[in-house]
Amino acid sequence: MGPLHMYTVNVDWTGAGEHGTETYTSYTRDHVVQIGAKPPLPGSSDAAFRGDPSRYSPEELFVASLSQCHMLWFLHRAAMAGVVVVGYTDRATGTMRVETAGAGQFTEVVLHPGVTVAEAVSEEQIATLHQEAHDHCFIARSVNFPVRHAPLATEVGAPQSV
Repeated sequence: MGPLHMYTVNVDWTGAGEHGTETYTSYTRDHVVQIGAKPPLPGSSDAAFRGDPSRYSPEELFVASLSQCHMLWFLHRAAMAGVVVVGYTDRATGTMRVETAGAGQFTEVVLHPGVTVAEAVSEEQIATLHQEAHDHCFIARSVNFPVRHAPLATEVGAPQSV
């Protein structure tokens, strides 16, 4: 068995207001996610569940974590294969079903990565790198629903800067 890694996240609810959870509508879902000395991340529930749409919801962050994990593994596998990636973007989508009793679960996440490489490579090689990334992604390996990837056509170009 390999090494274990622990992750600590502090979540502090800030939405008690004057009445706390006296009723379902008496409080906000606002909270702050703090991870070490990093900037705080304002959180809330999804707007459909009385949340603040200007804040990050756990569902959005969950989809983002799957996208981030895939990207980081893709970049690693590309470097190991000698493929010079100079740009990467993803427009990931997640589908969540809510049941009549209020419980729910994600049914799938689809990643739509767009990759820019320094020199032309085959789409087959890019597809292999995406599959290797998927096979290694810790988060995708930890969920009980499909995480698919539908890559955009690979482009050849100069490094992207933000």
